[in-house]
Amino acid sequence: MGLFSRKKIDEFVSPANGELIHLDKVNDPVFSQKLMGDGFAVKPSDNEIVAPISGVIGTVFPTKHALMITSKNGLEIMLHLGIDTVELNGQPFEMFVQENDTVKAGQKLATMDLQKVQASGKDTPIMTIITNSDAVKNMGDFEDKTVSAGDKALEIAVN
Repeated sequence: MGLFSRKKIDEFVSPANGELIHLDKVNDPVFSQKLMGDGFAVKPSDNEIVAPISGVIGTVFPTKHALMITSKNGLEIMLHLGIDTVELNGQPFEMFVQENDTVKAGQKLATMDLQKVQASGKDTPIMTIITNSDAVKNMGDFEDKTVSAGDKALEIAVN
């Protein structure tokens, strides 16, 4: 108990197998300049996408390229699958969750057909973005590295 019981920490895991990278390495200024919020990205090496955090599913975009999750501490997280993939009208994606579902970190959320995405000239990084940055006390830090889906990626202290 004592002082530590008041600290609110949200633990994020990698949403895919692949390379964990900093957002500034993503080839899209909206994400690399953190215009939507801070977070991290993974360059996926296969098609399966898991929840980067435990929480409740919010909006699942009709084009299936993105969804929102609210963490227990109130962080609003956007999971964005690929770059400019909204233009693919959901074709490379399959969603296994819907709005108001409760998910656990590491639970399968979706698949993204990487070959289809690349064949259509789009890039495949998966961005995990905190969109309500005013709720973030401290973003924490991480090293770029190879990860497996469900591996710890980042700890964020929440206000």
